[in-house]
Amino acid sequence: MNLSKIFTTNRVVASEEIDNLNHVNNVVYVQWVQDIATLHWQHLVKGKNADHLIWVLVKHEIDYIGQAVLNDEITLKTWVGETKGVKSIRHVEIFKEDKLLVKSKTTWCLVNNETLRPARITEDVFNLLSPS
Repeated sequence: MNLSKIFTTNRVVASEEIDNLNHVNNVVYVQWVQDIATLHWQHLVKGKNADHLIWVLVKHEIDYIGQAVLNDEITLKTWVGETKGVKSIRHVEIFKEDKLLVKSKTTWCLVNNETLRPARITEDVFNLLSPS
C-alpha cells in the first residue's frame, strides 16, 4: 500500500456517541466508516467535476477489537483497495493512540447521481482511487 494514499482524520468522542455500557456504540463506528469515506472522496475530487457521481455502500465487514470512551482522541485512516468495473473496496482503521479499535472493509458501487444507475469506474476515477 502506498502510504501517500492513506487519508487520515481525527475526532474526539462526544457524549451522544456513548452507549449504556459507557463506550462508543458499535453503530457509531459504522457511521464513522461512512463519514471518513465521504470525506476522503470529497478530498479526492476537490476542484474536479464529479458532482454527477456518488458512492453507494453494498457490503460492509467490521471487526470490533477495542473500545473508545468519552473524550478519547480517535484517529481514522482509510485507503482504497481493489477497484474494477463499478465497485471499489475501501479499508478503514480506527485507532485510539496506537491501539487499533476497529477495522472495516466495505464494498462501494459508483452510481450516476442523475440516472441512479451504476457507473463504470473510468480511468480518471481509478487513478484518483488507485492504491499504487
